[in-house]
Amino acid sequence: MSDLTVAAVVGETLARLGADLVFGVVGSGNFHVTNALVANGARFVATRHEGGAATAADAYARVSGRPGIVSVHQGCGLTNAMTGIAEAAKSRTPMLVLAAEPASSALRSNFRVDQDALAHAVGAVSERVHGPASAVADTTRAWRIAVHERRTVVLNLPLDVQAAPAEPATVPPAPAVQAPRASDDAVTALAHLLRGARRPVFIAGRGALAARAELEALAGACGALLATSAAAKALFQGNEWNLDVSGGFATPVAAELIADSDVVVAWGASLTMWTTRHGALISPDAMVVQVDTDASALGGHHRIDLGVIGDAAFSAVAVRAALPGEREGYRTDAVRGKLRDQGRWRDVAFDDDGDDTHVDPRALTIALDDLLPPERVVAVDSGNFMGYPSMFLTVPDHRGFCFTQSFQSIGLGLASTLGAALASPGRLPVAACGDGGFLMGIAELDTVRRLGIGMLVVVYNDEAYGAEVHHFGPDGHPLDTVRFPETDIAAIARGYGCAAVTVRKPEDLDLVGEWLAGPRDVPMVVDAKVAAGKPAWWLEEAFRGH
Repeated sequence: MSDLTVAAVVGETLARLGADLVFGVVGSGNFHVTNALVANGARFVATRHEGGAATAADAYARVSGRPGIVSVHQGCGLTNAMTGIAEAAKSRTPMLVLAAEPASSALRSNFRVDQDALAHAVGAVSERVHGPASAVADTTRAWRIAVHERRTVVLNLPLDVQAAPAEPATVPPAPAVQAPRASDDAVTALAHLLRGARRPVFIAGRGALAARAELEALAGACGALLATSAAAKALFQGNEWNLDVSGGFATPVAAELIADSDVVVAWGASLTMWTTRHGALISPDAMVVQVDTDASALGGHHRIDLGVIGDAAFSAVAVRAALPGEREGYRTDAVRGKLRDQGRWRDVAFDDDGDDTHVDPRALTIALDDLLPPERVVAVDSGNFMGYPSMFLTVPDHRGFCFTQSFQSIGLGLASTLGAALASPGRLPVAACGDGGFLMGIAELDTVRRLGIGMLVVVYNDEAYGAEVHHFGPDGHPLDTVRFPETDIAAIARGYGCAAVTVRKPEDLDLVGEWLAGPRDVPMVVDAKVAAGKPAWWLEEAFRGH
């Protein structure tokens, strides 16, 4: 009889399947399974809050391309993690949450909650390890759902099952999984549309992150311009026909070109209200095509004229083969000139709103963009400020931008950057946060400091929940509940052992330059006192969806 337990077998199975990095907070319920993962070669990163663990794992998965793994205690450990799990589930992040669970006989356990219902409520999949005989199969099934179906899975681990004796793990080989190619009829229909298109535009989402080369080849053949959803920003970085982000963050010239398109093809993008500006960005006369592996996603957010079920890369190759030769399409000299001269947000003139005590957030971000090394990974929290880092900070590729915004929760930015940093060794991690979100998630500043990560944390500090100020203020509502006294965030950061600077004008970033020169052995927190007199214009779009 083996002296192994189910907890040990679950940890060994996951390590064999490929679990390499695990985030979590260890309690009595997940102690043994976490140690089993470590004993089998996984690295465990202890965060200060389960919400930070789930968010960091989500970001790690987005940036690394590997599944995120989270380990939490039963009951309260899982409830603490739920906001991060909801964000991951809504974003279809492949993530596995190892959640301890009270024994089935412990009906009056103070830790007992309906863990299945919690998972289902936020769009995650609930699975369970049922016993020693099925431990490997149950664990493997949960892993494959997460990886192959791109789902966030809560794997419940009852305490009595974890403690039961089990035999050593024998993990079956992974079955070959072939992504679907579009049907011949769909390929023919899409090729026909592109042959007749004069101004085609491709919009790529997270479902097309592995299809850059194939989409660029097809776009070149039919003369299409290239854009992305915010979550896939920089997928086409360096391509002269790149419009960057479609939707609320689109430059004026990108918005103009997308609105004038006669055929819009979404590749692995769900065409949400953010990507289409509530539908207003796409002409009502344009033909709209959506390509996705999930049939239920087709037409879910925006009307479509053709739905194609298929993998973006395979489908693009098939459509390219059906096109005769190449066409100029939208790739004219006039469009090339517009993109060269007006293709970046920093090329768009603005009136500087800074004063003696506040820096304009656009001027601040442009100065940072010039100061920081090109190899960077930027993660953005939610809030009124979020467009500034999203639009004005350049990133080298799609793995340089982490945008956890599907649930629109503030407070995720710092933990997101932690996960992105661990997925991007060699790149400067940059956390962009508002003051409200930074203080909400500040527990993970200790984690970043403890791990010795040289992270730059930029806090756009308007001393308020700025979105609510600008949404409700114009109507004369009292704003005392969403405004706060001045907070010395730099002093708080120094208390965590970080370097810090208060910035009221771009010249105050000189200390950041000194920190960048090295050794960067502690995080640097920038308390940027930003001018807050105007709402971000994209905020008006956001509140139309509330």
